[in-house]
This record gives sequence, structure tokens and C-alpha cells, in this order.
Amino acid sequence: MCDYSLHHVASRPATVGDKLVTTQFWNTTTRGFSPVGQPKVAVCLLPGTEVAFEEAVEREVTGFQLSFFKREPEHINHTVARFRQVNLDNPHTHHDALEFPDGGIVLLAHLRPGQHASVLQLPAQAKSGANVADVEAQARVAHVG
Repeated sequence: MCDYSLHHVASRPATVGDKLVTTQFWNTTTRGFSPVGQPKVAVCLLPGTEVAFEEAVEREVTGFQLSFFKREPEHINHTVARFRQVNLDNPHTHHDALEFPDGGIVLLAHLRPGQHASVLQLPAQAKSGANVADVEAQARVAHVG
């Protein structure tokens, strides 16, 4: 899925082994993944895709916290995450997010640009008759077990 598929940004699906970087897409306030060295290409992840970062993930502080408390990025002490979508009932917000092993969820739009990651695994393919919710549920079970 690509919240950040924009008119002036090409996009393509993720593949296992892709080397990605978190990117602030040109002329937007939107962030997501692009291939290393190709900042004008958005890489779209399916729910359940696993990524591994080179270092602990950093989230930029936003909103109230930014105004009153700190301006340094928040360090998330994980390097592996699973892509998922959140807030699907609200069409006026970002949906693309990463879920970390401790259950924490961070929107891609809040990740600090310039972080490098690799695609470890794509979600299992749906069997005939299965829907996206079935695939996501299967991916979560595989992650917990």
C-alpha cells in the first residue's frame, strides 16, 4: 500500500532484499520508503511485509510534544518491524505504519528521513477465496508464534 503514491512520484511494489531508505518525498509533507539512490520512487509495502533497519529506528516527535518538550528524534529500540495499515476508517489521515515487536506502532510519515532498511519477507500469498484481512491475520499469527 502507498499512502505516499503521489502524482509526481513513481511507485513500485516491494521485493525481498530491497534496500530502502526512509524518504521525505519532494514538494510534500509525506514520508515513506524509496529505493536507496532513487528518492523519486515510492516503494509500496503490503500489510505483513517485514523490514529490518540498519540501526534502531528513529521517530520524529510531532504535535504537542514537539512544541513543548523535545525536538530530538525518539529512539525506538527495535530494528525489525512489520508493515501494517491503521485508521482505515478515517480517509483524511495517513494509514501506512510499522508495528514493532513490543506492539508499538509508528506511522511511516513520522519516521526520520535517511534511515536504511531491507525487505526481509513479503506476506504469505492469499489462498483462493482468502481476503486481505485473512492474509494480515495469518501474518500476525506467524509473527507471534
